[in-house]
Amino acid sequence: MAPAGDREGYWGPTTSTLDWCEENYAVTWYIAEFLVGMGSWCFHMTLKYEMQLLDELPMIYSCCIFVYCMFECFKMKNSVNYHLLFTLVLFSLIVTTVYLKVKEPIFQQVMYGMLVFTLVLRSVYIVTWVYPWLRGLGYTSLGLFLLGFLLWNIDNIFCESLRNFRKKVPPIIGVTTQFHAWWHILTGLGSYLHILFSLYTRTLYLRYRPKVKFLFGIWPVILFEPLRKH
Repeated sequence: MAPAGDREGYWGPTTSTLDWCEENYAVTWYIAEFLVGMGSWCFHMTLKYEMQLLDELPMIYSCCIFVYCMFECFKMKNSVNYHLLFTLVLFSLIVTTVYLKVKEPIFQQVMYGMLVFTLVLRSVYIVTWVYPWLRGLGYTSLGLFLLGFLLWNIDNIFCESLRNFRKKVPPIIGVTTQFHAWWHILTGLGSYLHILFSLYTRTLYLRYRPKVKFLFGIWPVILFEPLRKH
């Protein structure tokens, strides 16, 4: 995380409980953390506590949706698991209530980590025992997440050294060391591939014959054919 004493910009004093290693308002007076502001826009642009919640709590909610989808991928069409649904909604409400009370970012990170770990276990089960030919897609998604997590920790631990390095090199080189931005990019790609993995698993179970295709030779998408009628 960034050391104290960063400059103040258009949005006034920082009120968030987190401030990352990217130099604040280095590019424009209106956006505190420009690169990662393109992802979690409101939080990284303003570094306000309210916007921080808008960034972090949806991480919990969206991950709960992922968990539900992964655990229901082998169920009949139009079925609803009300017990799991209630559990995940209750979990989200508890995390939200506690986080609003304690305002400790580590709590949110641990809760998010628990959900991601649950997804990893479920995915490993699927590619090991059910659809082993999906290992490439599943492990690529996991690998991107882990690489992003590694760079994010490097950014936190060696923040001061990275800032000093960026002062000595041309901006075009310094921008590549904004590892928090790489965290957003890599986890975004990892999340996208995980969604493809979930879609492939579900449609395959429903016998829709899904196939992974690459748009322009680089961007993976899933195409599938409707269920054959006999």
